Amino acid sequence: MPQELYEVLHRRRDVRREFTGAPVQDAVLRRVLAAAHAAPSVGLTQPWDFLLVRDEALRRDFQAHVAGEREVFDATLDPAQAEVFARISVEGVLQSSLGVVVTYDPTRGSPAVLGRHAIADAGLYSTCLAVQNLWLAATAEGWGVGWVSFYREPFLRELLGIPEHVRPVAWLCVGPVAALQDTPDLERHGWRTRRPLADALHTDRWGTPADLG
Repeated sequence: MPQELYEVLHRRRDVRREFTGAPVQDAVLRRVLAAAHAAPSVGLTQPWDFLLVRDEALRRDFQAHVAGEREVFDATLDPAQAEVFARISVEGVLQSSLGVVVTYDPTRGSPAVLGRHAIADAGLYSTCLAVQNLWLAATAEGWGVGWVSFYREPFLRELLGIPEHVRPVAWLCVGPVAALQDTPDLERHGWRTRRPLADALHTDRWGTPADLG
């Protein structure tokens, strides 16, 4: 039913502290990854790969790197921002059941990628659509996903042996959760509030409001 899709869309959260660490069922993981792999892609290149990270030593190395990058960001904040940021978790690397690293290979289908000649980043956008599919499928399965962005790409590439021409787009913490928060963490902790839909709508030209009733 359409309302079930909308319910999943609005229930989706960027999960940090709610992971249980329970083992994932291979059949469910396969469904979630199959949903990600079904995403649309420019020129049907399917430029993504999914690297499943279960090894504890690798996850600990990555978590330590993320903690260091958190400190770098924290040093750029004013005292009021730093106080709010201190309450916000930026990762659930060790708490989640596994990590799924989603990568982008710009050479797949090259040189003549149908639809990418004028928009070089179309393949990267396609990879982000695969991430979104994975996220929604995991939510529908009762799992949580947390996108970790506090890392340097060269570090992750070396840690996991990713080829030089392949870009690591996302480390996703994935697995069962105790619950999903009703309100996103950043809003709940006072970092930012959501924009109303009306503020994001324009008609024909930028800045002309759209009246949808």
